Amino acid sequence: MTTSKPSNTAKSSNTPKPFAPTPFKPPFWLTNPHLQSILPKFFAPEVPNYRRALKQDSLCETDIAYDFYDAHPIEATDDGTLEQTPLVVLFHGMEGSSDSHYARALAYQMHSDGWHFVVAHFRSCGGIPANGRVFYNAGDTEEVHHMLQNLREQYAHIYAVGVSLGGNALAKYMGEYGDEALCEGAVVISAPVDMSSAALSMHSFLSHRIYTPYLLNPIIKKALANDITEEEIASIKSVNRISDFDNIFTAPRHGYRSKNDYYHSSSALPYLINVTHPLLLISAKDDPFIGFTATQGDVSDSVTILDTDHGGHIGYLRYRSASKQADTVKSSSKQSKKNGKKTRTSKFDINWIPETVSAFFHSIGIPSNDISLDNVSPENASPNNASNE
Repeated sequence: MTTSKPSNTAKSSNTPKPFAPTPFKPPFWLTNPHLQSILPKFFAPEVPNYRRALKQDSLCETDIAYDFYDAHPIEATDDGTLEQTPLVVLFHGMEGSSDSHYARALAYQMHSDGWHFVVAHFRSCGGIPANGRVFYNAGDTEEVHHMLQNLREQYAHIYAVGVSLGGNALAKYMGEYGDEALCEGAVVISAPVDMSSAALSMHSFLSHRIYTPYLLNPIIKKALANDITEEEIASIKSVNRISDFDNIFTAPRHGYRSKNDYYHSSSALPYLINVTHPLLLISAKDDPFIGFTATQGDVSDSVTILDTDHGGHIGYLRYRSASKQADTVKSSSKQSKKNGKKTRTSKFDINWIPETVSAFFHSIGIPSNDISLDNVSPENASPNNASNE
């Protein structure tokens, strides 16, 4: 695992701590990137009891779902006073939502740190259909800025996490907007910052056979449900690659000349040299999706690159040995007595990403409120009644 540290430019009321992430070292039998990419969803905690709010997108065409997991109740004020407890906003990946395994895990970690958490859904996601002409665009930084502006109306301090294509959009936003970016710091995970090479990676035999149907079928279904021409319907039904769908539907719908123009224009990689707020880029060298990743020569001094040997795509599934499991059970038992509730434990967990995000945010100076963990454990979470993919 290799890291490079940025200059400390974050604004904070807390003393920053050194960023020293725990190495991700799965046992040899869990290093396969496809296992790492597929299995985590089976070890996700229960869906938190989100509070849903709907707002219009940047084009005023479609409702967008914001699913909040509040650190504490927020009182409305008439004098324009902003909520001071930090808010962490998640920009999910393709066909992701607040129900995604990484969203659930992040929600609990951010909540345990005493921070507010929200999943800002992209168009057509989170169970809310897209009513306008445009859908999910991995380079739409205007939509990212619009979402952050909505949140900035209530929250004084905003930090962001982006995953996969949502991570590319966030990373591009951080570079494109520079000092004007509304999030004070960000973490980007498993992001295809060079979308052309990522598309080629998805054309490989295993990726095409394993992942393409899982990702492509839902977006085709959504596209066919939209107001599209008979010619578009026929073309969409014939595709069997995501790049074909992007060429036929995504690119022309969003004003690009072709899929190549879309990938080139939307990739975050050329913008990373202009990032001015602290940004952590996490990627696994064995990720089957993301293609070329950023090197130190591609980024500004505000960017930290964290490359791991293993982890797959948004995977980072860990297995705890018997001794580590005993430590976890002991710690969980203490918390259970405090809460008066039983706590289940598992030898597998997907908490490396949330823990690393938390460590980075602490390192750039976000204060931790150290709230009680009552109602934070997955066993105490209520199912989300919102529809999610």
